[in-house]
Amino acid sequence: MSGLFHMEASVASHAGSREFFVNLQSAELRAAQSLDAPFAAGIGREAGMRADERIRLFLYGALFLTDMMAVSLGFVGSNLIRHGGLLSLTNLAAAVALLPVFAGIAINSNAYGMEALRNAAFGISRSVLALLFAAATLLFLTFYLKASMELSRAVFGMGVATSIVAIAVGRTIFERIVLRNFRQSLINEIIIVDDAPFASGDPYSLVYQADYLGLAPDVRNPLMLDKLGRLMHSADRVVVVCSKERREQWTLILQSAGVNGELNAPEMSEIGVTEVGRFEGGPTFKVSAGALSLHHRIMKRLLDLAITVPVLVALSPVMLLTAIAIRLESPGGVFFKQERLGRGNRLFLVYKFRSMRAEKCDENGDRSTGRDDDRITRVGQFIRRTSIDELPQLWNVLRGEMSLVGPRPHALGSRAGGALFWDVDLRYWYRHATKPGLTGLAQVRGYRGSTDHHSDLTNRLDSDLEYLSGWTLWRDIYIILLTVRVIIHRNAY
Repeated sequence: MSGLFHMEASVASHAGSREFFVNLQSAELRAAQSLDAPFAAGIGREAGMRADERIRLFLYGALFLTDMMAVSLGFVGSNLIRHGGLLSLTNLAAAVALLPVFAGIAINSNAYGMEALRNAAFGISRSVLALLFAAATLLFLTFYLKASMELSRAVFGMGVATSIVAIAVGRTIFERIVLRNFRQSLINEIIIVDDAPFASGDPYSLVYQADYLGLAPDVRNPLMLDKLGRLMHSADRVVVVCSKERREQWTLILQSAGVNGELNAPEMSEIGVTEVGRFEGGPTFKVSAGALSLHHRIMKRLLDLAITVPVLVALSPVMLLTAIAIRLESPGGVFFKQERLGRGNRLFLVYKFRSMRAEKCDENGDRSTGRDDDRITRVGQFIRRTSIDELPQLWNVLRGEMSLVGPRPHALGSRAGGALFWDVDLRYWYRHATKPGLTGLAQVRGYRGSTDHHSDLTNRLDSDLEYLSGWTLWRDIYIILLTVRVIIHRNAY
């Protein structure tokens, strides 16, 4: 029931976008997008899936703490054994230095992923290899920096060996607890979108009848994309059963949603395909995957919070003065709110400081902002030129709707050379496989301002797709540093 109330509130907030698309789509198509009882009921199941996702995140954290405790106890135990009850501060300091190195390597090697939860042997091997690599790195650094004079190599080696045993014991016990109490939450949640006659016998899958629920792979309709995105985003796996003629459209939907998506292809049995995928006794071929794995998303989120919280506190006086200046210059609200498509094609409200006269604000982004735009106030000119107008989006980052770095979210009515962005290049939808960003690779390369020509969009799109295909945490940090250099830019108007 709570899921239903959430969806009703979401639909109410989308009223502005729905009005915009009245002139864009036929009455028949709009009618197909309306919510019905079965769809709303499905959202209740979606809420349960999100609860399972939270349980998994909790288990990942608990598994991480298990390894940290195992390594700590291993080194404390080796010190006690070696020194007959006396603790060596030097060796304990080495253990403290080892922990963050081990943690970083283990996280990056997927030692705390779903496979590690289901398979203790897999998780133990990843953690042990991470520990050995971290130990070798620490020994090399202490030798290179000539800081190893008082470090007992025997105690350090014994600590590593003891830690390996402790990790194996801890993870084995952890796996038995997890399988006994959380087995249901560790089963892949599968969503099947039935766009062709199909009957599933899988008790752990959720089947959505496309015709009955008014679901269609319409990439020209953001409301439909939002509807599909909300259905799919909590699933571990999405399988679409459709006709050959609809596969290209569904492929684009799955890729832009950023989910592990597959298309059912029974005819592939005829050519003997076996190394693709299996579902309900028939082969499938995978067409999409999330842009970032779970542990990469966690690392990216931690970076967002580590920077956003102190920046919000530090810039609060600037934001307060900006709000006062906006209210003093022209009537209207301080903030400008606009619906935009975010990760997985889900709509969200983006916040900016209002830089235009309230009566001339363009809620749908039908008209690009020009260099000498008569809608912009004097305060607005300054805050747009200095990018201060974007600061309220730190609230979107704090809420988890945006990230500090990612493809910029665009207004639904944005056009390049007179054509809607997605009509210029269908690759446009791929950029929604990750969270939109406050800044991005396109912005630091200078691709800002109005989009008068198709190339104005494709230049940004090429940069966004390059960012998605080669994501690293260090690249995010690099882009943030470069952003400081281009906050004031000639195309910021």
